[in-house]
Amino acid sequence: MVGVTAPLAGSADPEVRSSMSTRVATDEDGTSKLSRAATIYDVAARAKVSHQTVSRYLRKYPGIRPETRERVELALAELNYRPNQAARTLATNRSLRIGAFAYEMLEVGPSQIMQGASRRARDAGYMLDLVTLFPSDDEATQNAINEMYQQNLAGVIASAPTDRVREALEAADFGVPLYIETEREDELGAEHESLNAVGTRKLVDHLVDQGHTTILNIAGPPSWIASLNRVNAYRRAMLHRGLEPLDSLHTDWSAASGYKLARQMPLDRGVTAIVATNDQVALGVVRALIERGVAVPDDMSVVGFDDIPESEFFLPPLTTVQTHFDMQGKYSIDMLLSMIHNSEAPVREDYVSADLVLRSSTARAPVA
Repeated sequence: MVGVTAPLAGSADPEVRSSMSTRVATDEDGTSKLSRAATIYDVAARAKVSHQTVSRYLRKYPGIRPETRERVELALAELNYRPNQAARTLATNRSLRIGAFAYEMLEVGPSQIMQGASRRARDAGYMLDLVTLFPSDDEATQNAINEMYQQNLAGVIASAPTDRVREALEAADFGVPLYIETEREDELGAEHESLNAVGTRKLVDHLVDQGHTTILNIAGPPSWIASLNRVNAYRRAMLHRGLEPLDSLHTDWSAASGYKLARQMPLDRGVTAIVATNDQVALGVVRALIERGVAVPDDMSVVGFDDIPESEFFLPPLTTVQTHFDMQGKYSIDMLLSMIHNSEAPVREDYVSADLVLRSSTARAPVA
């Protein structure tokens, strides 16, 4: 978890504020190429017009000659110019809009986080503008960042599921405060655990208390921060209880991937319990086990993570961890508001927790 405030560089003309760097690179043919975001002065120089002409074009002034308009448009395209809407807002009025980078909005967790953020923003007098990220597509991530540049915003929140997404966001200059939620454990400090770590530890402790000693962890994608946190927490919890952790198996968060993995995994390793990376994966695992003649929970206990609304209606109802997604969204907004207003930051523990929810998918370890 990290909050980053983007500094506001000053400029007399709000159209100028895209970047204040002045480095220039050169192509092999000797043509100069900007290595930072273009300003209207760069566009004016390329089009051989005044910067006032470029500014009038951007404001849709009608009295520009066609040939001049053509040169400006060509220069804008060649330099990939993006007007800094945040600077325009500072020159006119205070924005009451917050930008939010979201991903996988069809999934319960991300959608509930954004719902909580939207409600909290509305309560504080702001509107939330969503832009969708695609964590596995670097080009799409950059396109999403470019789209956010076009908005009139007071600040930006983002959930960064991978280090690549986080790096792209931190490299962006939105000209307004930026809060990035990552739950990177190496940045929380030794006295704090991530929600993923707390929840996984509680699940492992519950299974060990039920007499299970050989517990398999089915994890999410290895590049995702949440998945990595849960794998590390599983290993720590097992070692803390004096047990040997098994090598984690990886899925893509979906019920289908959990089903496929559980249909293929060997059943002769003495495993009596499975920690699934989320409730959807657990659903697929349970179905595959039943199809293979393994009774849940009599032969194999299975736990999930997230406590999605459907988990209590699984067969059997799923033991899982509730992480209060909506409160995570509210916390992100309050963190951003503290950055916008330079006020005291909220205490994370006042908003979020990982609570064990016991249901019928776990039982005492079977007697050999």
